[in-house]
Amino acid sequence: MTAEIISVGTELLMGQIVNTNSQYIFKRLSELGVNVYCETTVGDNAQRLQNAIETALSRADTVILTGGLGPTVDDITKEIAAQVMGKTLKLHEESAKAIDEYFKKRGIPMPPQNEKQAMLPDDGIILENECGTAPGCIMEKDGKSLILLPGPPYEMQAMFESKVAPYLKCGSDAILYSRIVRIYGIGESQVQQELIDIFENQTNPTIAPYVKTGETTLRITARCHDEEEGEKMISPILDEIQRRLGTFVYSTNDEELEEVVVKLLKEKGKTIALAESCSGGLIASKIVSVSGCSEVFIESAVTYSNDAKMRRLGVREETLKAYGAVSFETACEMAQGIRTTSGAQIGASVTGIAGPGGGSEEKPVGLVYIAVADENGVNAKELRLGNVRSVVRERAAKAVIDMVRQSLIK
Repeated sequence: MTAEIISVGTELLMGQIVNTNSQYIFKRLSELGVNVYCETTVGDNAQRLQNAIETALSRADTVILTGGLGPTVDDITKEIAAQVMGKTLKLHEESAKAIDEYFKKRGIPMPPQNEKQAMLPDDGIILENECGTAPGCIMEKDGKSLILLPGPPYEMQAMFESKVAPYLKCGSDAILYSRIVRIYGIGESQVQQELIDIFENQTNPTIAPYVKTGETTLRITARCHDEEEGEKMISPILDEIQRRLGTFVYSTNDEELEEVVVKLLKEKGKTIALAESCSGGLIASKIVSVSGCSEVFIESAVTYSNDAKMRRLGVREETLKAYGAVSFETACEMAQGIRTTSGAQIGASVTGIAGPGGGSEEKPVGLVYIAVADENGVNAKELRLGNVRSVVRERAAKAVIDMVRQSLIK
């Protein structure tokens, strides 16, 4: 089965809202074994929308449209779709009652224009909206289908899961099963070099690399009949990737670095505290995003000034004078200091120049030092992380978390 997606709304073309619906539908269709080759965004214009639908139907078995099912005059998706499919719209009594009940529960009368949302194809498959007022529908003709979904993401997702996914499963004899490998510490080009023969010889399963700030992701996907078969197909490739890349692989289940570290801390019965300077609390924010981190995370101190580093962490004044706040020595004393004052078994620190100002020839923007202190002593690293403030902070935070991971697995 092949599908296309059409996102409807002038606000999308103007960049007023981010189109998260397409991303969600792409992901779910791939999981359902449906091939998607094109996606179109079109404004609230009747002729352009008609052209987009006709073109999509000429190429795909199923076309999924989101948006344009509201009560206003510029909500024209349903009307144009019915015109293309040769369908007649009639008042669907059950949907009209559901919309009226929706407003009654909120203590307000239903605006007359909302009745427009209950105008549906008489021979269509009606998709009840459990989260809003606009019902969706499926129109079928000559082996093709149009699936109309509301624009608000929470409405669209609920309707897709409860109504559309079961409908699509009936028309597909295969699924796509994926495992996500997360890699930190080597770049995409080096990953591809290490796995070049696997990439060149892939058929089914396939491997697709993706890059995000500071790390590489591999999606291994098998076309199969069920998840059990998919796992058997993927496992040998997964094992070989882990053998070649070693500890650079931090997850084979699409986990974030911080999730893996919190899990390791729990497994090993360790606690951690953080001393942050240039990251400004970003590391702590990542750690506390993980449920259950309170079992292992004691505290974080954002010590931006030299005075705070001395007063809160016990960094020596002579260290700061001799080497500066951004140095191996200061990073080490910060990590040791937070470990001592917090009582944690592991102390981790970061200090650097995030920019855009503050750099010099000797210490440029992007220069960062990180350190981890534990019962075996303290280990520190120098990093050069670029010259964009947000990128420097993000990369520094990930580097610290991975350094903690490496210390735990050793």
